[in-house]
This record gives sequence, C-alpha cells and structure tokens, in this order.
Amino acid sequence: MGRLPFEYLLRKELVRKDSRTDPNFGCKPKDRSVEELISYGIVNIDKPPGPTSHQVSAYLQDILGIDKGGHSGTLDPNVTGVLPTALCKGTRIVQTLLTAGKEYIALMHLHKEVKEKKVKQIMKSFVGKIIQKPPVKSAVKRVEREREIYYMEFMEMDGQDVLFRVGCEAGTYIRKLIYDMGKKLKVGAHMAELRRTKAGPFDESTLFTLHDLADAYHYYKSEGNEKYIRKVVQPMENGVEHLAKVWVVDSSVSSLTHGSDLKVPGIAKVHDQIEKGDRVGVFSLKNELICLGIAKMKTKDMLKDKGVAIKTEKVFMADDRYEIKT
Repeated sequence: MGRLPFEYLLRKELVRKDSRTDPNFGCKPKDRSVEELISYGIVNIDKPPGPTSHQVSAYLQDILGIDKGGHSGTLDPNVTGVLPTALCKGTRIVQTLLTAGKEYIALMHLHKEVKEKKVKQIMKSFVGKIIQKPPVKSAVKRVEREREIYYMEFMEMDGQDVLFRVGCEAGTYIRKLIYDMGKKLKVGAHMAELRRTKAGPFDESTLFTLHDLADAYHYYKSEGNEKYIRKVVQPMENGVEHLAKVWVVDSSVSSLTHGSDLKVPGIAKVHDQIEKGDRVGVFSLKNELICLGIAKMKTKDMLKDKGVAIKTEKVFMADDRYEIKT
C-alpha cells in the first residue's frame, strides 16, 4: 500500500539538553478535562453522502453546543469519508491539514470496455507530476496548475468499472483525474463514487459518525460517562502529527504564548531532518502544542548555542498555562 510523503519520514528525536518539566504547569493532552478537549479538540468525522462539508461541521457544532468548527478540506456532497473537524479554539489547526496529502478510493466508470492491462498502464503514467485545470464546478480559478500523484493502486475491475486507490497532493481533483485518464484511454470515463481515506495524519482507523458523536456526548452529559467522548474527540495535537516537532523547556513556554520567536537556548530536543522554511510544531515537554512556526534554520543548527530557530506563526496555548504567579 502506498504512503503519503510525510509517512516515509521516520524522524528521530535529538536531545539538545536534558530537561525536566514542572508538574505544576500545563497538562499532558490525555489528562485534559472533557471540556478542555472540546475547546481544543478534533473529531475525525466519517462524512456521509448528501450534506456538504460545511453542513457536517454545522451538525457537529449543534451536537456539542459550540459555536465554532472548521473542517480540513471540502468534500463534495456525495463524497464520503475522512473529514477531520477541529473545535472552538483549535480550528486554526486545520490550516496545516488543508495542505497535507490526501488519499482516496475511487470508482471510475469507463464509457467503453478496455483491457485491464491497458488501464493499469495508463494509471501508472499518471503517477508523478501532472498538470490539471480544475473542473467547471470548483471553488478556485480555472487555470492550469501542477499537482503530484504520489501513488495509484489498481484494486479491481468489473466490466467497465475500475476501483483504485490514489494518494495525491492537496488540491488535486479526482473527478478531473478520472476524466483525464478516460481521455488518454480514448474511451472516456467519469467518477462513479469517491471516498476519502486519509487527510494528513488522519485515516479510517479513528473515524466516527455524527451519530457516534451524539451518543458519546449524551453519555457524558447525562450520565457523566467520559469513556466514549474521549474516544471520539481527539486532542488537537493529533492534527499536526505529520509535521516535524521541536520541544522547549518550561521557561520558554510563556514567551512563546505571547507570540515571541523561539531562540535556540530554549530548545530541549528537536526532530531530525528539519530544513529551513519547514512548518513545524513547537511543543512543551508534556507534549502540548504551544504554537506553529517556520524553521529559520536546519536541525543541526538548532542543536548549537544561539540564533532564532523558529519564527512563530500561530499560537494555540493559553498565555497563562506556564506563567509564574507572583
């Protein structure tokens, strides 16, 4: 089975200096209260056919009684599958998912019969960089643009119906991909069905329906049973699992929550393979997401003594979590 680009990166943690975290500050994500989870969480919704992605997000907000939710990239009404939806103060996390790779299982209907061998050959020719013009019904300007197909796997064929799996760069139109393959086969083709199976670090293993969410919330609110809601609502940190990470000492957290850039002396440990310009997640030693930022240097330079390592972009942690009370 194919993998998205970030799934190939088996990053190692490199310790810059041994550090401990004070239990009086912050909280491990798994130890947050349910109310905190809902304020900063993500639900990986199994989108049903019919409603728009925006409507699914609205249903979710109604179920939880919240006024803010954001999904990780629009799915057409009839498309199903992985739709990570961030809650309340965590909604900005979806910006990192919008640009993350996606995976789909698609059913292509050929307009005439074609031999299986020929279909497989054409599929193989579309792996790599391709040029696409978005379809007429799309939310973006219809100009040609380059997109990358990371992998395409033939699954089965029944008459003129071809089932396949595709991993692709964000912004790739599968409907248009199928149209272009049909054109190259010289028989024509259209998309009969589509299901998203991955959006960045989220896949089908953590999917829950809106009914699951409603039941879990009912058990929590009516019976005080937190077991199910804790399964359904994930910590927002899970939304950046595809990014490289930098961990900081406790004394650096407060300044970061106020928007300061991260300087090298504040780093406790760091992932390898970070390049200048990469978007990274900055974490406490309790694995709480503090902020997202842009790397201003490579990993090897973050292990040295001075310089600005990360330019802070978006702050997620409240500014009083590591503030020393006087």
